[in-house]
Amino acid sequence: MEDDDEFRDSPIRRRGILDIEAGDGGGDGEEGTGSPFDIRSTKNVPVRRLRRWRQAALVLNASRRFRYTLDLKKQEAKKEIERKIRTHAQVIRAAYLFKEAGEKVKAPSKTLSPPISEYGVAIEDLIFMSREHDLSMLQLLGGVAGLSEKLKTDTEKGIQGNDDDILRRRDVFGSNTYPWKKPRSFWTFLWEAWQDLTLIILIIAAVASLALGMKSEGIQQGWYDGGSITFAVILVILVTAVSDYKQSLQFQSLNEEKQNIHLEVFRGGRRIEMSIFEIVVGDVIPLKIGDQVPADGVLLSGQSLAIDESSMTGESRIVHKNLKAPFLMSGCKVADGYGTMLATSVGTNTEWGLLMSSISVDTGEETPLQVRLNGLATSIGAVGLTVAFLVLAVLLIRYFTGHIQNADGIDQFKAGKTSISHAIDGVIKIVTIAVTIVVVAVPEGLPLAVTLNLAYSMRKMMKDKALVRRLSACETMGSVTTICSDKTGTLTLNQMTVVEAYANGRKINPPTDGSLLSSTLSSLLIEGVALNTTGSVFVPAAGADAEVSGSPTEKAILYWGVKLGMNFAAERSKSSIIHAFPFNSDKKRGGVAVKTADMKVRIHWKGAAEIVLASCTHYIDETDSVVSLDEPKLRSLKMSIEDMAAGSLRCIAIAYRLYELGKVPIDDEELLRWEIPGDELILLAIVGIKDPCRPGAKEAVQLCTKAGVKVRMVTGDNLQTAKAIALECGILASDADASEPNLIEGKRFRALSEDQRQDIAGKISVMGRSSPNDKLLLVKALKKSHVVAVTGDGTNDAPALHEADIGLSMGIQGTEVAKESSDIIILDDNFMSVVKVVKWGRSVYANIQKFIQFQLTVNVAALIINVVAAFSTGNVPLNAVQLLWVNLIMDTLGALALATESPTDYLMHRPPVGRREPLITNIMWRNVLIQAVYQVTVLLVLQFRGLTLLHLQHEDREQANKIKNTVVFNAFVFCQLFNELNARKPDQFNVFEGMLKNRLFMGIVGVTLILQVLIIELLGKFTTTVRLNRKLWILCIAIGFISWPLAAIGKLIPVPQTPLSKIFKFHFPWRRRREGQQREEEDILGQ
Repeated sequence: MEDDDEFRDSPIRRRGILDIEAGDGGGDGEEGTGSPFDIRSTKNVPVRRLRRWRQAALVLNASRRFRYTLDLKKQEAKKEIERKIRTHAQVIRAAYLFKEAGEKVKAPSKTLSPPISEYGVAIEDLIFMSREHDLSMLQLLGGVAGLSEKLKTDTEKGIQGNDDDILRRRDVFGSNTYPWKKPRSFWTFLWEAWQDLTLIILIIAAVASLALGMKSEGIQQGWYDGGSITFAVILVILVTAVSDYKQSLQFQSLNEEKQNIHLEVFRGGRRIEMSIFEIVVGDVIPLKIGDQVPADGVLLSGQSLAIDESSMTGESRIVHKNLKAPFLMSGCKVADGYGTMLATSVGTNTEWGLLMSSISVDTGEETPLQVRLNGLATSIGAVGLTVAFLVLAVLLIRYFTGHIQNADGIDQFKAGKTSISHAIDGVIKIVTIAVTIVVVAVPEGLPLAVTLNLAYSMRKMMKDKALVRRLSACETMGSVTTICSDKTGTLTLNQMTVVEAYANGRKINPPTDGSLLSSTLSSLLIEGVALNTTGSVFVPAAGADAEVSGSPTEKAILYWGVKLGMNFAAERSKSSIIHAFPFNSDKKRGGVAVKTADMKVRIHWKGAAEIVLASCTHYIDETDSVVSLDEPKLRSLKMSIEDMAAGSLRCIAIAYRLYELGKVPIDDEELLRWEIPGDELILLAIVGIKDPCRPGAKEAVQLCTKAGVKVRMVTGDNLQTAKAIALECGILASDADASEPNLIEGKRFRALSEDQRQDIAGKISVMGRSSPNDKLLLVKALKKSHVVAVTGDGTNDAPALHEADIGLSMGIQGTEVAKESSDIIILDDNFMSVVKVVKWGRSVYANIQKFIQFQLTVNVAALIINVVAAFSTGNVPLNAVQLLWVNLIMDTLGALALATESPTDYLMHRPPVGRREPLITNIMWRNVLIQAVYQVTVLLVLQFRGLTLLHLQHEDREQANKIKNTVVFNAFVFCQLFNELNARKPDQFNVFEGMLKNRLFMGIVGVTLILQVLIIELLGKFTTTVRLNRKLWILCIAIGFISWPLAAIGKLIPVPQTPLSKIFKFHFPWRRRREGQQREEEDILGQ
């Protein structure tokens, strides 16, 4: 059980000391900034650190800001529930042991409950037997055979499986589902959207303004100011709630998909694949290494079956199952061996069902990018708050000193003359403006844009055959610099066929012609193929082609056996299996000891050709004679293996040996520990299995190479087979590259010291004959200088999947253990899908940067315009309602438009995203400053010289100011609409590329444009605007349009390669010292 120990004690994924900057694959040498928002990985991060960044964030609406982060209180409650249920399971085990000891003295006195259905057993008895692991109850039911008969189950063929049969079983025994926690309703999201402190202040101010306005101006005219602010706030809340609710529905559906495990079941003699939720009581279910036990049940048959019950008991120990200990618990994993089980309890009638229905699955998980954006939002918010307080102070001072005038030039406040109600109304309007500036300045939607982006990306990635299990994996894939890929099924089609065979000491051509084999060899070979397998063959009654199931290699060999004349069912009925050694990825072979009808014991082995051949001492020649395997013959067979491997064939050897029946252990415990002899074998055949390279695999590898991502093949196959496939896929450019260390064998790499492995890991392109531990060692070595993604499908791949920065398990061939250890499941096992995931990872980061650039431009421009105007004139051009509309465009609608851009091929033409790369790059700063300076300049000119420039000197002063302010507001909005397109392509000239394909973007821009026209033309009383003539509309559009050529010209301006943050650190060494001290404190506290 060495592999079990390795899996059980597999290392927790840790992060390398160095992080990778974009493109160079080297470390940047920095541990971080010491900031609470600088968390490299959110997996296994201490709870204290998660609390710390939450406490450091400037938050106006905590229930919304932290909605999609991990709920720390719920996590603690969930662990407590799990502990209680596991304690209950342990108490049951202890009680069972006491009871078993007592029953040795006293005979059992149990009685069965009367069945109330057509089945001969009551559901209460099944539940009691399964939960209590009660052997005496099983005996009362007639043992496994009697129980199967009562449940109307054929232990070989399973239940009938027709619709009526399934419905009856579900009605009587229940379904294999458990109640999901109800998702939060739309009203919950609506309530949470109200919790924003600034919106609450605005509502209070609006109500006060409403009351004062109606008192002074009457109901018909006095409700506009307060009513318009109220309406604007309600609109913001509604749009926010709808957006958040839709996101939650996407996460809910993705979470349900994660729980939907697929497995094989025997029904009507066929081995068919189905969802775990479709299992019913009475089903016969085959189990193999890495599977999850789908229901409570009893063992029908098994070989070396070992179960990891830690998910239920909390104890990391492997429990062996046999007919004396036949009970299997739902939710546990198969750690070793194989077998078949009979389902006896499903759904909430199992301990696992109770556990799953008692806890709510928390889909929240903060990602590193989300945490960093909270930090950025806090920094921007702090500036915004400062500005808002300054504006508030300046406006209040100017108001009470009589320096703020109405549109007609009359002072708004005159000491001793202005009424108290008018003074209060004036103060409320000033406070409203200041609070609205806070709403615009504090980007609450910035961290949520990540969640929106991830929800969108995860849904689209499902269509690209990738199921994301951890949110942060989407981000990290954008930083991946190397991918360690399996060969079989990932780079190849996983459609295996035997195309060459050597038997009787010669090549058999064609390999499926059984008449070319000697009679004795043929019968022994068919016996070995039929019995030494975890697959099965079903022959339909109508005489159709045989249906073969199992792993791709097993299926290829079973198909070959069928073509040689094998009758699978008859062959297995002739002999009985005594003991089995399941195929092991370390040993590269599997064996089985069988007892024949004439009481002989034969041990059949199958595995990697050169490994099995090394244990052979004889072979069977054309005359059916057992001949010694001399040196010339051995050399000839090795040459044949090398030739097949060079032709990219997987080489499998099949051999056997005789064994004395008297030497086989009789005691069950001894039999369990018995190691099947694997030496002095007699070679029966060597077969070459063809698994064609996937179409498009070479192009996918080339695309990764161009994108700065190194693809490495790590396979258990022969080094020559690996080399041939690597050349075909483009991982190796030519034969000249096929030398060490570029091409290396697993045992050679394993034998190196840690420092030596570190030196050559980056040079390795292909590793052949590798064990799961070799893959783990390679990942550890690469992580020192790379961001590593690893693909895997077997149980023993779990440590490497867990250790890697990104674990990618296979959805078709992957075991449940592998899937649970991974971050992303590749549903079609295709390497092209892995490349698509890399592209989506880069897209997540790029989309967030687009949104940041857009939001920063709006923030800077809006703040400067209002501050300058407030300081100089005491009036602000953008009032509260207008700012709320701008906030809606900038925050929710902007995030929807820019965070849902699909990935483009351009993303794969640049290096990986560095995990330490600044969120705001130098290119973004250039774009923001150019647009902000342009907008501020134009709008301030309009603010101070607008009356002259717009030829409004001869208009009524109040009307002229309204027209001018409307032009400022309208031009500002059009600047944002045009700049939204600029933000799509921060570093490309053609900002229109692919725009029409993004219907959501086009829809949002179109709706915003229509609403803006309606606001100006029809809703003037609410927004304090007036209708504009055609010339002024053209002027506003022209001001916005200029941002396009301006952005194109700006992109010609070169920017320094060194990020501005590093330049500032270089100029301020005291800051570096302070951050170094913070990092040291973090390291000490985080240990």
